Amino acid sequence: MPRVLDGLAAGIGGTPLVRLRRLEEGLGGGELWAKLEWQNASGSVKDRAALSIVRAALAASRIGPERRLLDATSGNTGISYAMLGAVLGFGVTLVLPANASIERKKVLYAYGAELVFTDALEGMERAIETAREMAAREPGRYFHADQYSNPANWRAHFNGTAVEILAQTHGRITHFVAGLGTTGTFVGTARRLRGEKAGVRCIGVIPDSPYHGLEGLKHLPSVHPPAIWDPQLADEIVEVSTEVAQAMVLRLAREEGILAGMSAGATVLATRRIMRRDGPGVYVTVLPDSGLKYLSEPLFALDHELEVRAESPEAPGCAASQPTPRSAPQPTRPRRKRPREESP
Repeated sequence: MPRVLDGLAAGIGGTPLVRLRRLEEGLGGGELWAKLEWQNASGSVKDRAALSIVRAALAASRIGPERRLLDATSGNTGISYAMLGAVLGFGVTLVLPANASIERKKVLYAYGAELVFTDALEGMERAIETAREMAAREPGRYFHADQYSNPANWRAHFNGTAVEILAQTHGRITHFVAGLGTTGTFVGTARRLRGEKAGVRCIGVIPDSPYHGLEGLKHLPSVHPPAIWDPQLADEIVEVSTEVAQAMVLRLAREEGILAGMSAGATVLATRRIMRRDGPGVYVTVLPDSGLKYLSEPLFALDHELEVRAESPEAPGCAASQPTPRSAPQPTRPRRKRPREESP
């Protein structure tokens, strides 16, 4: 039966788990499952952490009509804060890199958030530092939510995401794979899974370089790790390049009908690598958001002639995406180099 919600907060959590049957073919007999987190109220997994942080702040009277919520964000958590601020009646000020996608900026504007932009070349580190400086300068005006240090972030996944995954897989999960940004999704889910299911493997995914295009993910070796990060929870960390993650985004759309964001391409790619190596099992990954927030990116340009492989052609079960059919001959232009996935 369709859900009837008494307020948008009730639309956060309870997201579907979908089997990716075409993308699991030829990978040793494992099952590949994806949690579709854009089914949350504002369209991303960050709704879970934002709601947990806001509830804790409201209970402690740290935000209200006279005190604004302040945080640094690459976009999705800010959208979640802004939505909740509109619903619950508190102001939201967000610090984000100037190169955040235009779609995210427009959504934040629509929700009425106050935006402060920082130098894109300095990335999230500059946005985080700016938010800290603003909070220190005007402590009476701002509650600094600090998603990178706030334990309410990972607790949202300990009490929600992990419980849902265990129920949806009937406890059969053998591998959990998630991207690492604030690390809240991974830390909370992995901590609960380890306590409930002996032998489950928990794998984190990061970009392979400090300079990357996987919005929301961090190259942890080159930055100060979030305070909530617990490396003891990770059985391993998999690095993924931007190009092959983007290629997987298109495979998800064209082979599974799932239009997901860039970090989802990275986590699905990493999960397939692990499946090829480890064989039969129940593999669950998280798709944090929809590709609709990235349609201005070059990956989705209508004249972008694509012949890409998300993984090495030598690896079993990996087929190239087909170029988009054209109704008339097109002018010749240089072809993009085909991204090749490293050996697993």
